[in-house]
Amino acid sequence: MDIAIVFIYFVALILIGTRSFKFIKGINSFFVADRAATFPLIGGSLFATIIGGSSTIGMAGLGFKQGLVGAWWLLVGAIGLFLLGLFLAERVRGYAVYTLPEILEEQYGPEAKLLASALIVVAWTGIIAGQIVAAGKILQTILDIPLSLLMVITGIVFIAYTLLGGQHSVVRTDTVQSLIIIFAILAIIPLCLEKVGGISVMRDALGTEHFSFPVNTYFSWKALLGYLLLVGSTYLVGPDIYSRLLCARDKTVARRATLVTALTLVPCAFIITMIGMSARVLFPEISSESAFPCMINHLFPVGLNGLVIAALLSALMSSADTCLLTTSTILSMDIIRPLTGSRATEKMLLLLSRVLIVAMGIFSLLVALTLKGVIPSLLLGYTIYTSGLVLPILFGFYRDNLGVNRAGAVSAMVAGGGLALIGKIMGFADSGLYGFFLSGLILILGSRLFRVYGRGQ
Repeated sequence: MDIAIVFIYFVALILIGTRSFKFIKGINSFFVADRAATFPLIGGSLFATIIGGSSTIGMAGLGFKQGLVGAWWLLVGAIGLFLLGLFLAERVRGYAVYTLPEILEEQYGPEAKLLASALIVVAWTGIIAGQIVAAGKILQTILDIPLSLLMVITGIVFIAYTLLGGQHSVVRTDTVQSLIIIFAILAIIPLCLEKVGGISVMRDALGTEHFSFPVNTYFSWKALLGYLLLVGSTYLVGPDIYSRLLCARDKTVARRATLVTALTLVPCAFIITMIGMSARVLFPEISSESAFPCMINHLFPVGLNGLVIAALLSALMSSADTCLLTTSTILSMDIIRPLTGSRATEKMLLLLSRVLIVAMGIFSLLVALTLKGVIPSLLLGYTIYTSGLVLPILFGFYRDNLGVNRAGAVSAMVAGGGLALIGKIMGFADSGLYGFFLSGLILILGSRLFRVYGRGQ
């Protein structure tokens, strides 16, 4: 019965994508849902996009290993998103563009847009891969099938419905998925605590260190700083988040949806972490990223088990579809379209975007099959993106006041993103932090030097 429920869920997603196909009248419909999405659609889509593999499988795994401090993975996102709502959401919606790199073009020029596009495509491939890995691990709770095959199955499903309906499909499926996710989270935590015997029993079993917050012996202040800079900043300046705001009906909808979503993330962070901690008490021998699936498999009866698995798949696939559509849009609109000049019609751009959705989906699946870990895949993407792009984009909103310019921004992107990428390849643990600070230093000092020599712009 569980398998049947999940199968029905997959079919429903594809049907929503098929129905959304008729709404696609051009690139405005496919890329930004005609800029007509209401508060429930934007808020629901933001929530579902954020509560993905990192915030379910990955964060429960952090709770399993580190204790309550594992909640910081999502809490830093809530901080970044809240700051976005307070200071930048209305500015973002005010741009009449399709992607974040187009905002960079208005800030610094076409060279910055092209470089940012390339960095985002590389980085977001890791993000998509992380969701695919997590979805495969969820399905393993009910299917005795190799993980690689399950990853292929989930990859095919989310590629299919994203391909059909674009943003019209994504914002609608995400909104439905957000409701399912909330139900699952609220349903599972009381069952976890009942099975464990309550928080006091859990504290006795795990020790006070697992309940220490904001830091403990497993998670230092330095690690928290890394999370704030490398993960939290992607919520303040992120292509997937911005793609949602650009779909909003107006600036007010964009701002309200961002702030409300940020507040809902806080209780979710602690609840999901506690699920991982409960698994540590009940099943100490399992791997950390098996914590959430294992709890589902042992807590819920047949039927309800399938519904909760569908909810978790909702979380993962809603993140994957957004990242996949964002990446293909950037590839088609910001990298390939400028090369064609005015020759590319809307029909050609739509076809190209759909081809790229398939291509990037397959490539991300190959990355997922190689890494086979949720947090490693996500950190690969976050580190490259944050080190190269966050500060140039953020400072670009206040370019005149801060005195940054095109040459300084491009240099900062190359230096920060390049250092982070090379460091990751060579296995340097703190390359992301060094890249982030190097990016900021070059952005400020480089802008001033280039201005002195008349090359700033």
